Amino acid sequence: MKKIKFMITIIFLLSLYVYVANITLIPSSVVLLKGEELNFKTAPGIEKIETAKTSTDNYNVSNIEINLFGKLPLKNISVTTIEDTKVVPVGKIIGLKLYTNGVLIVGMSEIEDLNKTLSKPYENSDIKEGDTILKINENEIENIESLKEVVNNSEGNNLELTLLRDGSIVTSNIKPVQTKLKEYKLGLWVKDAATGVGTMTFYEPSSKLFAVLGHGITDSDTDRLINIDSGELVTSRVISIKKGEVENPGEIKGTILNQQTIGEVMKNTQFGIYGNLNNLTSLNIDTSKAVDVALRSEIKQGEAKVICALDNSNKSKEYSIQIEKIYLDNDSNNKSMLIRVTDKELLEKTGGIIRGLSGAPIIQNGKFVGAITNVLVSNPEIGYAIFGDLMIKEMTKID
Repeated sequence: MKKIKFMITIIFLLSLYVYVANITLIPSSVVLLKGEELNFKTAPGIEKIETAKTSTDNYNVSNIEINLFGKLPLKNISVTTIEDTKVVPVGKIIGLKLYTNGVLIVGMSEIEDLNKTLSKPYENSDIKEGDTILKINENEIENIESLKEVVNNSEGNNLELTLLRDGSIVTSNIKPVQTKLKEYKLGLWVKDAATGVGTMTFYEPSSKLFAVLGHGITDSDTDRLINIDSGELVTSRVISIKKGEVENPGEIKGTILNQQTIGEVMKNTQFGIYGNLNNLTSLNIDTSKAVDVALRSEIKQGEAKVICALDNSNKSKEYSIQIEKIYLDNDSNNKSMLIRVTDKELLEKTGGIIRGLSGAPIIQNGKFVGAITNVLVSNPEIGYAIFGDLMIKEMTKID
């Protein structure tokens, strides 16, 4: 009898765990393109009911109640459906200037103090590479200059640092060291800006938002996504192209010196960089060339076109590629499709996929299906692309 009761208890707890796990995994908000269905894994007895619906401009917003056996409410989901999704594929080289929210710690080093002794002020602190310094004591740290000012005014007293780490706020203490130059130092290498070039993926006329890269910009020292406070989109011009080879990725080298600011960067995410574009003329963007965004269910293995610009004229051109694999259920990263460059002209110019082509839009059957994001180092002709719907949904979060 005891064994039976024990087994019943185990079965009940396992069932309860399944329900709790399923409910926890259901997101609180979802963005869908018109034609997509709300799908998520559920356990028996879990039902979804639409309780409210509103429409604003190009969006329909529904409230979906998740309940147990139609009686016990468990969770509410806000579902935003984008009704009319058209974008202008761009494929032109642009420049980016990103400014961090605070200053990013990218390294640590010993400091020689007044007594010529090597010191590590950070040694007994909880400070880590990749942390962003937001505050020191009650002082906001906006850039490297404000950091230097606060540290030098400390007179060597203990400082409390407010840090951003993996999306969470933590605090740590550190005592500055005075150098032979009578300056106070923390022994931390920091940066407050990042620059680079890439390919603009699309412009969305109704919101005036743009998308770039299809992946985020990470810090080269910490390999973490840079948490930005603001940024600029600027015109760029191609200086040279380094052809890709096996185990030696190629690169488009461009310049952003003395170039024109044409937009505001608002968000740096794992699915691309987004912001407002306020100068269409500089990139010769023709809004009459807007195309529909394909649902991922519409994407097929086979021929497609990639749009990119590879010379100083920054004039974009279509090149042939093959979509070899499609990962329909992948919403976690920007490797949605496996693609191969087949165009002889593009292979002759670049060797395949190279740095700087990230963000190049892909068209299939007249619809925008995604953008190039990564190259296989072992074979530059092959790489990955992100689904267009993932980029649209990420963009919608800042609209």
